[in-house]
Parts: sequence; C-alpha cells; structure tokens
Amino acid sequence: MGLEIIILAAGKGTRMHSELPKVLHKVAGKPMLNHVIDCAKKLSPDAIHVVIGYGADLVKTLLSEENINWCLQTEQLGTGNAVQQALPDIKDEQEVLILYGDVPLLKSDTLKTLISDLANNRLVILSAKLNDPTGYGRIVREDKKVQRIVEQKDAENETLKINEINSGILASNAGKLKHWLSKISNKNAQKEFYLTDCIELAVNDQDNVEAIVCDSEEEILGVNDKIHLALVERIFQKRIAKQLMTRGVTLIDPSRIDVRGYLETGKDVEIDVNSVFIGDNVLGDQVSIGANAVIINSQISAGTSIHANCHIENANIGEKCEIGPFARIRPETVLAENVKVGNFVEIKKANIATGSKINHLSYIGDSVLGNNVNIGAGTITCNYDGANKHRTIIGDNVFVGSDTQFIAPVTIGNGATIGAGSTITKDTPEQKLTLSRSKQFTIENWQRPQKKPK
Repeated sequence: MGLEIIILAAGKGTRMHSELPKVLHKVAGKPMLNHVIDCAKKLSPDAIHVVIGYGADLVKTLLSEENINWCLQTEQLGTGNAVQQALPDIKDEQEVLILYGDVPLLKSDTLKTLISDLANNRLVILSAKLNDPTGYGRIVREDKKVQRIVEQKDAENETLKINEINSGILASNAGKLKHWLSKISNKNAQKEFYLTDCIELAVNDQDNVEAIVCDSEEEILGVNDKIHLALVERIFQKRIAKQLMTRGVTLIDPSRIDVRGYLETGKDVEIDVNSVFIGDNVLGDQVSIGANAVIINSQISAGTSIHANCHIENANIGEKCEIGPFARIRPETVLAENVKVGNFVEIKKANIATGSKINHLSYIGDSVLGNNVNIGAGTITCNYDGANKHRTIIGDNVFVGSDTQFIAPVTIGNGATIGAGSTITKDTPEQKLTLSRSKQFTIENWQRPQKKPK
C-alpha cells in the first residue's frame, strides 16, 4: 500500500479577472501549482495526479518538466467530479491525499500528520478554527465526532455559528473514496458534486472519520482573487525572511524583501530594504546589498558591496568588488576581485580583470579588460555596427581618459594611455599615449545669436 496525491487545478479563477489559469498566478516568483507540487514531492508519493480544466494546455506546457499524470476535467462540475477524473488511474488499496492548486502555503509536516492518522481512520480531513469562518464549509460534530460538512451556501443559522472549517484537504483509502463518490449528488445550492459529501457517507457506513486541526490558519489559505494573492505573497516572503535571519542574514527590515526563487547566503550577509532576488542567486560571506537592488540569477562573491539601486542580471561578481549606486550589470558579465563599478555605469557581456575601475557614466559591452584598467567618465565601447557586435580588448594597466569612444573591433595595448575626448578606431601600442582630437581654435569677433523680437 502506497500513497498517491491528487491536486485539483481545473478552475479558471473568475475573480482573478485574468485570462491566465488561477493556479499559474505566481507566489514568490513561481506558479502556485508549482508550490503545491513541491510540497507533494516531499511526501515521496508513488504518483502525483493533477486535474486540469481551464487553460489545460498552458498548464501542461509551463509544467512540462514535472513528472505528473495529467487528468482532464472537461466540465466544472465540482470537487467531487474533479477527483473522479483521477481515481480510475489509482488502485483501490492505495492511500489518496487530495490537495488544491490554489493553496500554496501548506507545509509537508502538516500533511505527514494527516496521512499518519489514516492508520486509525478511513478518512481524515484537515480543519482549522477561525475567528471569522465566513465562506468556508463548517465541520459538524456530535459528541466531538465528525458527522458531516455543510457548505456556507447550504448552512442554516446554527451551523453558521460553528467556527471549525473544512480546508478541503483530505486523505482516504482509494477504494472507499471511489465508493463514496459514486453515491454523491448535485442537489445543493451550487448544483455541484461536492467532495465533502463523502464525509457524511463515510459516517453512515460507520467508517471512522477524523478532523486534524491545523495549527496555523495561514497554511490553508486559498487564493480566489488578487487580494488573496497579495496576502499569500506577504506570508510567503515573511517565511523566507525568517529562514534567512535564522541562517544569520541581517535584514534591515524583514517586511521589505522579496525572494522570487532560491537565495543562498554565506555568513554576515546584510540586505537593505526593498531588495528583490529573482531566480537562483548566491551571496558569499560578508556581502552587502543596498536598498532597492534587483539581483537576477547571479553570483556575488565574498566581501562585495552592492550599493543602492543596482540591477544585476546573469552575472558573476568576484570578491571585494564595489558596485553602484545606480549601476546596471547585464548578462554574461564576469568581474574578477577588487573591481569597482560606479554610478550610472552599464556593463554587458564583458570580462573585467582584477583591480579595474569604471567609476562614472560609462558603457562597456562585448569587452575584455585586463588588470588595473582605469576607465574615465563617459567612456563608451561602440560595439554594434547596426548589424553585428564587435569586441574591444583593453590590456593591463591601461588608463582611459574621460569621454573616449572605442570603435570596435579594437585592441588597446598593455600600459597604454588614451587621451580624454578621443575616438579610437585603430589598435593602439603598448606604453604609449594615443589621442584623437580636432584642433582647438577661437573665432575672433564672433557674436552669439540674439533672439528676434516677436
């Protein structure tokens, strides 16, 4: 006897006011359904079945790397009908856990407790006690034993006073579940086949039914609209912030960080407010991230400082570098140790060696810079001729004066000095001063134009 998991993910999510299927809306940078699948995997099930409906092809495409048995619900006839789409693929002796693609905060430990209780019961449901249970199905007990679940729209006043609610998550024997679902009807306010009707049928069959009360109501929060989505996002980010601080990361304000992917951190890392981490990122020991930074799929090595308002994407930053403020490091950039990149500098597809400096208002693209290069303010590598990209190679210990343009392809020899205001179109020799300027002259008796009267 093994465990198989069914995830219900067929709904459109009308209240989301979006063409995107509800379960594909993202929490922490990842579709909600992915979070539920990740949680399910931690239980090591024999199989995961996902019931899809609205936008089925898109859901399958975006989650094509997952090992999933896809089941199609062609009509939205309720949760009971949805489960029936997956059950034919599951043997009667298996245990079945029902999850929902729009409930992304569940923890695997909670589900392990639920499943373990099946040893003593035929059916186990996950409940919670809420101060405001409005909108949820109520769990009706007699002598503390679960008798049935009554949906909000079908409940009488006395039932509505009950604050123990059904999360919708349940575990049962597959054979029993098939039996109960064959008996449910859609004679209710919503004209749907309710999975929850199985509880009363199980009680009538004198099968043991238990409700495990979830310690945290946050775990069972479902997303029905963008307000719920924002609430779940904040809860998820709060969890991540707590994990980071537990690992020793200093967060200047834990409520103002967004991690949309995986963030690996070393010791004594400090992150200022409103920083956003997207994809897979690694921060080495003693890395400092300034306010409003955006870091995407990058590695930042030990001792490096990223000042405020920097944007770094698909880059590898070496040790003890200093970046920003207001710097943009674009894909395929590799910085060695002790590199300085200052304000309003953009770098793309460049390798910059140890100790080099690009301090102000420059663009360096498709380039290789050697050790201890100094790039003056306003320098541009003109790498694009309108059709193709070309490379600029700058040797070790080169000094580049301000307002220089390198017309690639071009190579600057080791130790060369480039005079300010130059446009370099040819390779330059080592250890020489090279400059390119028009002659300066003054026009005598020249007068500035005057505005003509209207």
